[in-house]
Amino acid sequence: MTSLSRTDDQIAEPAECGRTIYRRPLLLSNPTSYCPGCGHGIVHRLVAEVLEELDLGKRTILVGSVGCSVFAYDYLALDAVESPHGRAAAVATGVKRYRPDNVVFTYQGDGDLAAIGTAEIIHAAARGERFTTIFVNNGIYGMTGGQMAPTTLIGQRTTSSPLGRNPATTGYPLPVTEMLSLLPGVAYAARVSVADPVLVGRARAAIKRAFEVQLDGHGFSLVEVLSTCPVGWGMTPTEAMEHLATDVTAAYPLGTWVDRAKGVAPGMPITMEAAKEAARAAASHAAHPAMPAPEA
Repeated sequence: MTSLSRTDDQIAEPAECGRTIYRRPLLLSNPTSYCPGCGHGIVHRLVAEVLEELDLGKRTILVGSVGCSVFAYDYLALDAVESPHGRAAAVATGVKRYRPDNVVFTYQGDGDLAAIGTAEIIHAAARGERFTTIFVNNGIYGMTGGQMAPTTLIGQRTTSSPLGRNPATTGYPLPVTEMLSLLPGVAYAARVSVADPVLVGRARAAIKRAFEVQLDGHGFSLVEVLSTCPVGWGMTPTEAMEHLATDVTAAYPLGTWVDRAKGVAPGMPITMEAAKEAARAAASHAAHPAMPAPEA
């Protein structure tokens, strides 16, 4: 297990300004060196901001995986332990059971989680292990040369599917969030995106909710973050973001699939807006019990 720390002089505070517009999260220990247009840096920042807001930095243990996501422990000033390829969920299970008072999360890409680690993530979710998984889905093996992953879109060209993914020979994309949300041990599962600033804000809210679910001891929590890999996709960063906002999101709808503590059952996804409206309706009904209950 490695421990990262930073000194106060690494934080540059603006001099004599009336209002702070943005401050780099204290838990984000170093500038990232991901490829231009990569979404990992955005997701790192969101995780750091949420952990700081909830004051969890000193209690949190990161379980790293293999792939581009392996660099997370270089950038997040958290205690961390590395796992073998695909085994992050198994390692996180052991860490959380041995240290139940710590906040434990895995940070995994789609090749690591949805291919090599399929068994580990499914069984950890089925057992309702009380840790959180941040699943960054960019639809490709980024670090190893741009090969096809279980989440690669139909027709998408990769180095191992140069003519485009053909479902007749390689099957269909794996909808991880939908699959896991059907398991009773999964307390929270949502899919978000970093395609634009509004969606980044919603992604932050989902990540915060996932950690809250862990703190409350409800069960396994997962946030799938749709992200980009411009190099692996053969696109410019701008083209990659446009592709993410259109084709990728069409294949992988955004929303909350399950939030059992709030009564959101698995099935068709419920959007963030619909979830808020359902919560307001439930609160109104609790305040006025004579009113008819909202339909599920």
